[in-house]
Amino acid sequence: MNVIVAVTGSIAAYKAAVLVRELRKRDISVRVIMTPKSKDFISPLTMATLSSNPVAVENFSPENGSWNSHISLGLWADLMIVAPATANTISKMACGIADNLVLDTCLSCRAPVWVAPAMDVDMYENVATQDNLRTLSLRGIRIIEPVSGFLASGLTGKGRMAEPEVIANEIETFFGFNRKLKGKKILVTLGATREKIDPVRFISNYSTGRMGIAIIKQLLSYGAEVYAIAAKTEVGFPESSFLHIINVESADQMLDAAKQYFPLSDCSFFTAAVADYRPKCSSESKIKRKYSDLSLELVANPDISFEMGKIKGKGQLTIGFALETSPDCSLASEKLRNKNLDAIIFNSLSDSGAGFGFDTNKITIVTSDNHISFDLKSKDEVAKDIVNFVVDNYLNQLD
Repeated sequence: MNVIVAVTGSIAAYKAAVLVRELRKRDISVRVIMTPKSKDFISPLTMATLSSNPVAVENFSPENGSWNSHISLGLWADLMIVAPATANTISKMACGIADNLVLDTCLSCRAPVWVAPAMDVDMYENVATQDNLRTLSLRGIRIIEPVSGFLASGLTGKGRMAEPEVIANEIETFFGFNRKLKGKKILVTLGATREKIDPVRFISNYSTGRMGIAIIKQLLSYGAEVYAIAAKTEVGFPESSFLHIINVESADQMLDAAKQYFPLSDCSFFTAAVADYRPKCSSESKIKRKYSDLSLELVANPDISFEMGKIKGKGQLTIGFALETSPDCSLASEKLRNKNLDAIIFNSLSDSGAGFGFDTNKITIVTSDNHISFDLKSKDEVAKDIVNFVVDNYLNQLD
């Protein structure tokens, strides 16, 4: 496997040397390219020695005029990672600027491009930087999230480049064998939406998000890139640069996020417990208690899986979830048809240990021509059954 490590002008450039060494330990071939400013922080000789390959800084050698072809570099690579990536380089990448060898190669590289930001906390949190990172992510560039810690400025906060060993492990995973969903973009909605009544009250449900988190873990283990649109959850997310978390609160916010990310997805799992109704009017101040009845007028929320079913493209898979109080799965079959789903995961509160608040679940996978029932299992095992079902039955469609 061939990896380009592109180094930009950051104090974290020393970490690029460690990253190259970690990749070479994993028998990955490395070519290093550098911006001119990066030489202020680490020498090309160091990178050449560690990579066992010449290092390119300029588009051509001023000594003999030999050409460092960004096209050839882009064709050679199976992956390119900009590490560290400064705010300046990230901004130029977002704008399509190509004024040095690193940026030229980013634009011409046919392989996946990853970015590992490194900068001070205020620069990282600046709205311009965040907009640029979001732009790159939407274009399919993977962002290796920086971590929080003590920074070169003396401040403490988020902006430290991820540790080289962590990045190398991610790259090794990317190239790993038996990664059934490597290169696939999967959307997962999860958690319980909250519909505002006033600043202190809301309408919601008992969902904890456990089933969605379990599915995300299984998808990540198969090498997928996961976009999680998350309402309220009671369990933590796994740590992975392959996971992008979009936090929302209400059904309308979840729909807006789904409209943005659904077109990018190969497959979507709609596990979220979306409130069916919301208050017609919400108060901006706390509703004071009066010793009389209060009527609350409700209006219907959007059905997110139904809305995505209307814009579903060829080759996209959609998997729905249906929780009922009855053991009868005929309603699930009806939803399957109405929402243009490929499969729907049915479970019933009438089954002991299933539904909200449990670490276990009991499901039936409903398709247009089959019902497949499973025994009560841990939600991690249920997630494995669901994801394996999709992979075994629809992987060719995803390809």
